[in-house]
Amino acid sequence: MSEQAPNEARVIPLRPPAAHRPAARPGTTRPASERPATAAPASAPAARPSAAPPAPAPKEPLWRDLVGDVLRRERLAQERTLKDVADAARISMPYLSEVERGRKEASSEVLAAAAHALGLGLGDLLSLAQGELVRLTSRRVPGASRARTGSSYDGMCLAA
Repeated sequence: MSEQAPNEARVIPLRPPAAHRPAARPGTTRPASERPATAAPASAPAARPSAAPPAPAPKEPLWRDLVGDVLRRERLAQERTLKDVADAARISMPYLSEVERGRKEASSEVLAAAAHALGLGLGDLLSLAQGELVRLTSRRVPGASRARTGSSYDGMCLAA
């Protein structure tokens, strides 16, 4: 049977524990039963106090943020209001606003409707978002080039 208390939730991590975690706020340390087995106790001193912690890896941009940015940029370039585009796409104005701000993960039907309302095809929208992704990620990786990877593929793959 389980060694778990009846009213205690068990947490199953989706990602492996990170090598460096930010320090917890005072009074918010987790009980020993909830800490990963590899983590040092909260009261244990750091192994190398003089060593600077490694810089956190830059976050990958989220797809919903990229698509939302492209939709908003296209709408503003056409000098159209949010209401105008939402009505043409048959999407509620608050929902389209949240999609543009990257707060909602829109379905392909919603994205296609918004793109068509702006005079774009779904492929155009995705291509513009992919270009933005390449622009943002290549800026953060110094020296990254196709010559180094040996790949001449400049496409995009989406999986559900």
